[in-house]
Amino acid sequence: MISHGTKIKIFAGNSHPRLAQEIAQQLGLSVSDSVVKKFSDGEISVSINETVRGCDVFVVQSTCNPVNDHLMELLIMIDAFKRASAGRITAVIPYFGYARQDRKAKARDPISARLCAELLEAAGADRVLTMDLHASQIQGFFNIPVDNLLGTSLLSPFFAQMVGDKLDEYVVVSPDLGSVVRARKFTDKLELPLAIIDKRRQQANVSEVMNIIGDVRGKKVMLVDDMIDTAGTLCNAAKALKEIGGAKEIYACATHGVLSGPAIQRIQDSPISKIYLLDTIPMTEDKLIDKIEVLPVSKMFSEAIECVYEETSISKLFR
Repeated sequence: MISHGTKIKIFAGNSHPRLAQEIAQQLGLSVSDSVVKKFSDGEISVSINETVRGCDVFVVQSTCNPVNDHLMELLIMIDAFKRASAGRITAVIPYFGYARQDRKAKARDPISARLCAELLEAAGADRVLTMDLHASQIQGFFNIPVDNLLGTSLLSPFFAQMVGDKLDEYVVVSPDLGSVVRARKFTDKLELPLAIIDKRRQQANVSEVMNIIGDVRGKKVMLVDDMIDTAGTLCNAAKALKEIGGAKEIYACATHGVLSGPAIQRIQDSPISKIYLLDTIPMTEDKLIDKIEVLPVSKMFSEAIECVYEETSISKLFR
């Protein structure tokens, strides 16, 4: 709870207004008055209906589907705050879209994550607060401070309660080589062994499981990833763990539930017992199936905002 000053204001775009409201409530505030809508031709219109002069402004907006609309909303809102003489503008982006395009994977590829960073700076953002960037080096694309919160800080205590003192029954699994560092942080917190799925990706959103590095036979396994998009990687990994590795039970967790295309049907048909996601992206009713459980992130973001506002260290949130 913020106990001093009146110069902090929380604003919400259209991508995740419920999360913005929950964050504001954690801080003992209400979401400030703004309207983001479209003209008939699709152009975005932003109206800030209260003064922000000299205020510490935090605008909450996940750049999730429709990504381009939500990104433009965020940029235009930041520009509006800048022109209204806000003291400092922090873009709170629980899910940072375009983060998977962080390098040139082949000739003539764009680096869209860098472009998004430059757009946010050009619009007038003074700081970015986000969670589990797909590639942590994206922080280096910015010339402003970036606080990249860790979803494992919320997920690992939850799983610690599930595991209890039955450490010999569980194994943490990375669904691909790119998630090994994230999974290892999980194992360090829970003191569990690590296994890795070695796969070969044939094309975008299509993967082929090749091998399992580590022993999962007869174990309850926890697949750890930063996001689930079409769920191809996750479900192929789960199938291999069951059929090749002989795993007893399969759970999964991820920070961002993008869940696009055939994701829900794949999850339904997979051997995964339960998937735990954080609510960095709003979940529509058709995605809230029995196999999916959503955990809140509002408390962590409210604590991070409080640290930024009060100019105190944010590092405690990484422990």
